[in-house]
Amino acid sequence: MNLTKREQCRRERERQRMSKENFGIVKVWEATVRKSQAIAKKRTAMSVAHADDDEPGPGQVYDEKVLSNGDFYTGQWVDNVPSGHGKYLWTDGCMYVGEWHRGKTSGKGKFSWPSGATYEGEFKNGFMDGKATYTSSSGDTYKGSWVTNLKHGQGTKSFSNGDYYEGEWRRGLQDGHGRYQWKNGNHYIGHWRNGCMYGNGTMIWSNGNRYDGSWEDGLPKGNGTFRWADGSFYVGIWSKDGKEQNGTYYPSGNSNGNLDWDPQEVYAVDLNDCKICPGEKVLIFPSQKMLNWPGICGKGCDGNVRPKRVSVDGKVSNCCWENGEAGSFNGLEGLGNLQLEGSVKKGNGTQQLRLKPVKKQGLTISKGHKNYELMLNLQLGIRHSVGRPAPMTTLDLKASAFDPKEKVWTKFPPEGSKYTPPHQSSDFRWKDYCPVVFRTLRKLFKVDPADYMISICGNDALRELSSPGKSGSFFYLTNDDRYMIKTMKKAEVKVFLRMLPAYYNHVRAFENTLVTKFYGLHCVKLTGATQKKVRFVIMGNLFCSEYAIHRRFDLKGSSHGRTTDKPEAEIDPTTTLKDLDLNYIFRLQKVWFQELCRQVDRDCDFLEHERIMDYSLLVGLHFRETSCRGSLTPSSRMSGENGDPDKEGATRLSSADMDQLLFDPTRWASIKLGINMPARAERTVRRSDWDPQLVGEPTGELYEVNIFFGIIDILQDYDISKKLEHAYKSMQYDPTSISAVDPKQYSKRFRDFIFRVFLEDT
Repeated sequence: MNLTKREQCRRERERQRMSKENFGIVKVWEATVRKSQAIAKKRTAMSVAHADDDEPGPGQVYDEKVLSNGDFYTGQWVDNVPSGHGKYLWTDGCMYVGEWHRGKTSGKGKFSWPSGATYEGEFKNGFMDGKATYTSSSGDTYKGSWVTNLKHGQGTKSFSNGDYYEGEWRRGLQDGHGRYQWKNGNHYIGHWRNGCMYGNGTMIWSNGNRYDGSWEDGLPKGNGTFRWADGSFYVGIWSKDGKEQNGTYYPSGNSNGNLDWDPQEVYAVDLNDCKICPGEKVLIFPSQKMLNWPGICGKGCDGNVRPKRVSVDGKVSNCCWENGEAGSFNGLEGLGNLQLEGSVKKGNGTQQLRLKPVKKQGLTISKGHKNYELMLNLQLGIRHSVGRPAPMTTLDLKASAFDPKEKVWTKFPPEGSKYTPPHQSSDFRWKDYCPVVFRTLRKLFKVDPADYMISICGNDALRELSSPGKSGSFFYLTNDDRYMIKTMKKAEVKVFLRMLPAYYNHVRAFENTLVTKFYGLHCVKLTGATQKKVRFVIMGNLFCSEYAIHRRFDLKGSSHGRTTDKPEAEIDPTTTLKDLDLNYIFRLQKVWFQELCRQVDRDCDFLEHERIMDYSLLVGLHFRETSCRGSLTPSSRMSGENGDPDKEGATRLSSADMDQLLFDPTRWASIKLGINMPARAERTVRRSDWDPQLVGEPTGELYEVNIFFGIIDILQDYDISKKLEHAYKSMQYDPTSISAVDPKQYSKRFRDFIFRVFLEDT
């Protein structure tokens, strides 16, 4: 039906009014951003380029969208999502101008914060990634490489206080070879680790003095030489602990020098003006500001589009489009703490896995719990052990430190004593096994004593796992999930103390070892008629991660009894599945697969030499791809089938991106062997339920995952009980299918199985 001329005029006026309103909104926001940046400019006396100075390229068609939460986008659209060049303004003052791809910042662009900070350079999948320049609100300027929001690779940083660094970065900190120059003229050239001078390096002071030698945690440590401008020098072993300092002073040929000079002056005086400037941290990243555009996440389960946004303070809030309604959504960018619930068939025959939220493991030990007093005793003992003054330890330990008789008993009366505080628990005694060794292990594993004490002994109670393990041991988790505490039998303690020297040498030699990290071995002896002793070991929790663990497997490489007793309906992410439950193989990129093969061989050689068997590979999977309905869909299919990974709106790294990330060492941002490793999990199926096939046949269905794994239960030696178990079960079952076998045979079978489950991704 034709519109009347009056109706046409009315609509034209309405369109012009809306356009003016949108234009006014944009101008107000731009003025707000400019004002905040001008304030920051005056405060820091620096020049800040505005993100909105960039003009769109010629020939591009733009549209404008106003979100009901107040955000505004203007730029090019494809399939109802930003693609091409565009500008996005957040109501809190953040602004991005640059290239977009499928609703994500990808390509070159500029992001500005209301504080005045700016990032200008390359983006990928919403992350600051590539070559770029970041200027903080305080005036620090970094120019160089970024990987997933972190400075990583080669880069230079000019600090606002006049300091300057040029060299290698890793995970946001100076790491590798680099040069740092202070504003007073002093400079250091050498190796770095985690933002500190570490390894071989040279410090040159502006007065001509210099130190050449070893460094540790930002201070001279080990062999080194201090030289004066007049030619005299001091050679020796360096340590901040004066008792460990040892060396010889050599005066120059034309002077007597200062024979009374104390090397500790280097620590107390010379290095005072050589503090590393920490710089300013980014509080909110552009990737945390990105929305779930309709074309990316699809519609909500009730048909409404429900993206989420993150404010400057990091809080998540709901927002909707102009014609939508506010509502909830399953996690930022379609991801969240999700778990596998089951599977359903899709129309194309592929598996779609249903997901639901993951809950914390264990029951909090509160007052009235049967083990409440034991927990108090444990926390009191740990606080005493870690907080007790001790001499500075060196990594080169004496044999006497490993003596099983090297243990310390401490009494803890309720009223307190000279060395212990009063407490509400009953009277008990506390024993530390080989305290020097475990203190050194914690140092070797880079565990901060204060953080360690707070995790275990802080205000938060421990959590007890619902049931003891097969060995009868109980397990406890710290509230932050960083540490696991396991009760031990006397026989296990003996095995551990026997192999402790070899264990220490092994973990010291191989930084990427997969064997369990142990932090302490203790015993609580209760007084009274029972005289009960509870021995326990403190270990690292392999699954302590920002990522939810959706599936976990305990793999030995044997088949007898290696299935879960639970019915399918009761299996959840906290269920530990076994060999015959495994329905995946894991494809790793070449560099990681080769490192895995090397390290598994080293670790198995160590365990075989120590006569250890019955250990397992604990594997945890975090599935990276989920749709907005909380389901998981294969990212691709092999064997000639062409799946479309974008149909479900999953945002993921392409194969090319993954190759670049894993083959280029400068891009290894936050992963290491067994921790947070990107991989592809391929579904497998067994030929039949009655065929004890350990590894099923690949189906070609691939899922993008972050994988965690490590070797656990390494304290079972092949003693007489295991030999009898082997003899008894061999008469009833296939000897190759049972767990209790000779360590050499166990090691070979374990390796063969692991190298069938883990493959190189070709």
